[in-house]
Amino acid sequence: MKTNILGLPLKETEIMVAELNLLLANFQVYYQNLRGLHWNIRGKNFFNLHLKFEELYNDSQLKIDLIAERVLTLGGIPLHTFEDYIKNSQLQVGKNIHTDTEAIHLIVGSLSSLLKIERVILEQSGKINDEGTNAMMSDFIAEQEKLIWMMQAWLQE
Repeated sequence: MKTNILGLPLKETEIMVAELNLLLANFQVYYQNLRGLHWNIRGKNFFNLHLKFEELYNDSQLKIDLIAERVLTLGGIPLHTFEDYIKNSQLQVGKNIHTDTEAIHLIVGSLSSLLKIERVILEQSGKINDEGTNAMMSDFIAEQEKLIWMMQAWLQE
C-alpha cells in the first residue's frame, strides 16, 4: 500500500481531503450565517445574542482555519471560493433572520448537520490511523454537542 509522507494511505487520504473540504464549505456557510445573525438580530435578547453570535463566529473562523490547514497537511488544496462553498454546502442559508428563536433554530440545525459530517470524518480517520484529523473531529464534536445542549435549553423557555 502506497503511503504519503505522513505514513497515511494515499487513496484514503484523498477521500479524507474531500470530506474535510465538504466540512470546510459547510463551516464557511455556518460562519456567514452567524455574521448575518450577529448583524441582524433584534428584540429584547439583542445584547446577549449579539455578543453570543460574535463569540460563535470567531470560534468558527478559527475552526475554518484548522480545517483548511489540515487539508494542506494531508496534501490537498482547501476550497476557497464562495462558489465552491455554496456548491458543496448542505446547510440552510439564513437570510434576513431577525428573531431570537429563529436564529437559535438555525444554529442548532447547522450544528446538527456539521456533526453528521464530522462523525463520518471521525470514523474514516480512525480507520486509517489519521490521529491529527481524528483528534480535531473529536474536539469539534464535543464542543458542538455541548453547544446544541445549551441552545436547546435556551429554546425551552
